[in-house]
Amino acid sequence: MAEKNYYDILGVKKDASDADIKKKYRKLVRQYHPDVSDDPNADNKIAEINNAYETLRDKDKRAQYDAMLDNPFAGQGGAGGFGGFGSQSAGGQGGFRWEDIKDQFGDGEAFGGGGFRFDDIFSAFGRGARGQTGGRTQSSGFDQFGSGFGAQDNKGQDQHAEITVDLASVYSGDDYSIKLNVPVRQPNGSVDYENKTLKIKIPKGITDGKQIRLAGQGAAGMGGGKNGDLFLKVKISHASNIRIEGADVYQTVNIAPWEAALGDKINVSTPAGTLGVTIPKNSKSGSNLRLKGKGIPAKQAGDLYLTLNIVNPDISSETATKAYEQLKQAFADTSINR
Repeated sequence: MAEKNYYDILGVKKDASDADIKKKYRKLVRQYHPDVSDDPNADNKIAEINNAYETLRDKDKRAQYDAMLDNPFAGQGGAGGFGGFGSQSAGGQGGFRWEDIKDQFGDGEAFGGGGFRFDDIFSAFGRGARGQTGGRTQSSGFDQFGSGFGAQDNKGQDQHAEITVDLASVYSGDDYSIKLNVPVRQPNGSVDYENKTLKIKIPKGITDGKQIRLAGQGAAGMGGGKNGDLFLKVKISHASNIRIEGADVYQTVNIAPWEAALGDKINVSTPAGTLGVTIPKNSKSGSNLRLKGKGIPAKQAGDLYLTLNIVNPDISSETATKAYEQLKQAFADTSINR
């Protein structure tokens, strides 16, 4: 049975995009990294993965490789049938001879007059060994494309969570404490979790849905890489008579019929503090009083809108009943659209 070709090794289709190839490669490296994998063949698999990626990541090498997949010598052995190119037997480890490629492609002129060099083939091998003549060793090849693929690339995955904060904290800024199970990389490469309490500063004026970034509090890195970051999405909690739209705050305020009819000055407890508000004469239920700049104090402060809700008092006494009867008589000529 023919060995897998590079696309099979990475688990991608032949028409996969560069981004998809890179994404799948990184996933496989993390899976088979010797620091974390229990697979006894992890080293060989990493070399095979690196080998495939080193070719497919390069536009020119990939084009050459695709040409080899399609050329008439396919089926004569090795990955995709061209003399073991890219197989685990590279570098004198059995079955593969550089002469096989030379016999098939001539003196390095197979791809258009000097464009193809054996150095290109050597550089495509993640394990990198040129038989007994030196070149990259398995370790150096792995360092370049595996654990040495850069501490930044080996950074742990970012984690995302949600934190609920009170609206009052958004107005003033506040300190919160949260408990997390934080991933910690052990010397043997395993990952343990430890309970940790983190203190978080809630920025004054942060709006609903914004994120707070905690550097280094995400998943553990690999091969010396840094931990990922933790992103906390802010969810603002508030009373049921409040709704938030961006930095604007809408608060429903109950008022008495005479306050609405006659106009009055009342004190209202709001997220911005207790505010004195004048009710305009002949106010209607559902009308809004805009208090500019009293919304969430973001970079561009929002407004606070007080939505008036006229509430009729209960009639629980004879005096109250007579008062409503007098009111009815006083407005006997009033026509109400129903």
